[in-house]
Amino acid sequence: MKLFTSDMGYVKVPVKVKVKKETNKKPKKAVADKNPSSELNEPRWSVVTFESCAASRLTYQQAAQKLRELAAKKVSGLCIVTDDTAARISVK
Repeated sequence: MKLFTSDMGYVKVPVKVKVKKETNKKPKKAVADKNPSSELNEPRWSVVTFESCAASRLTYQQAAQKLRELAAKKVSGLCIVTDDTAARISVK
């Protein structure tokens, strides 16, 4: 109940609140292999570091593997981006 003030003091006003029940369903994982037209399967991904573009023209899965390999070698600043974005990155 909410309380409101008036000239004569507090007045109780009943308020109904609807509660939406939450479901604990897990979202479905995207599977790239089942959708051949997916951009993730196209060879358009690059792995970049702080210093250079380490690899390009990869599928996302290949880029993720390359990222793991470079991370094991302790290469800094790893990121997966599109080839277009990698081409715009200028190393100073």
